[in-house]
Amino acid sequence: MAAPGFWDNQERARESVAQVKSLKSWIDGFDDLDRRITSARELDELLAAEPDEGLATELDRDVDGIGPDVDAYELKSLMRGADDYRDAQLEISAGAGGTEAQDWAEMLERMYTRWAERRGFTVDILDRSEGEEAGIKGCVLEIRVMFAYGFLRAESGVHRLVRISPFDSQARRHTSFASVFVYPVVNEEINIEIRDEDIEMEVFRASGAGGQHVNKTSSAVRLRHLPSGIVVSSQQERSQGKNKTLAMKMLKNRLYKLEVERQAAVKAAFDATKQDVTFGSQIRSYVFQPYTMVNDHRTETKITDVQRVMGGDIDDLIQAFLRQTGTTA
Repeated sequence: MAAPGFWDNQERARESVAQVKSLKSWIDGFDDLDRRITSARELDELLAAEPDEGLATELDRDVDGIGPDVDAYELKSLMRGADDYRDAQLEISAGAGGTEAQDWAEMLERMYTRWAERRGFTVDILDRSEGEEAGIKGCVLEIRVMFAYGFLRAESGVHRLVRISPFDSQARRHTSFASVFVYPVVNEEINIEIRDEDIEMEVFRASGAGGQHVNKTSSAVRLRHLPSGIVVSSQQERSQGKNKTLAMKMLKNRLYKLEVERQAAVKAAFDATKQDVTFGSQIRSYVFQPYTMVNDHRTETKITDVQRVMGGDIDDLIQAFLRQTGTTA
C-alpha cells in the first residue's frame, strides 16, 4: 500500500499550478473591477465640476457594463468548493420510457452544449450512445473552462419532462425522465515522477544455474521506493546499468497502477452519490403542455419561457442554486 505522503506530494504538485491559476483569476478580476469603478467615480466627479454630454454618455455606458460584471464576480465568490475551479464531465442518461426518454436525453445534451457554447467554453463529446429510434441512450460531455464544475454541479440530479409526445400517435401527454451527473475533472493524465532521494538501491550477484555464464559481479539491482514501500528487482541483464533501467521501468509501472486504482476510488466515491438520484426525487421539471414552465424544485425558481431554457439559457437556474447553497453542494 502506498504511503499517503507520496501521493499527497504528487497531487500537491499537480494541484499547485491549477490553484495558482484560480487565485490569479480572483485577483485579476478584483483588480479589473476596482480599476473600472475607480475610473467611473473619477469621471463622475469631473462631470460634477464640468458637465459634458459626451463624457456623461460614456459614464452611463461604463456603469451599465460594470453592474453585470460585479454580479458575475459575486456569483463566482460562491464557488469556493475544493473542486469548483476544475473542468467538468457531464453524464446524461435516459430513464425508463423508451424513445420518449431518449429524445429527452438528447434535448438535455443540446441544452448544455448550447449553454457552454454561448459562453465560449470548449465542449467535447467523450461518449455517445444513439437511441433505437430517436434521441440518445446517454452521453458524456467534457466542458473545459475554469470553474466549469462550480457552475455545473447545480445540474446533478433527475430532470423531468412533461409534454405531448411527438412519438405518440394519439397525442397523449407523457412524463419522461433523464438523469444528469457531473464530475470534476481531477487529472487529465497520470504523470509518475520518482525522486532520487526516494529510491534506495541495493546491488547483488545474479542467481543462475551455474557454468561459465554465471554472473560473478554484483550486477543485479533491487530498488526500494521509500514512500510507497514497493520493492522491485532485475537480474536479467549482465550490466548493472541495464538492470537498474529495467527495475526503474518496473517501479514506474507499479506506481502507475497504484495511481490508476487511487483515481478509480475517487471516481467511485462520486459515483456512489448516484444512488441518491431516483426518479421520485427530480430536481427540476420542464413542462411543455398544457402550460410552459421550468421549475427548479430545490430553489423554487420558475421560468415560463421553456424554449429559452432549452436553448441554453440556464444561468438563472444555476445562480439561484449557488446563492442558496454556496459551497455546501
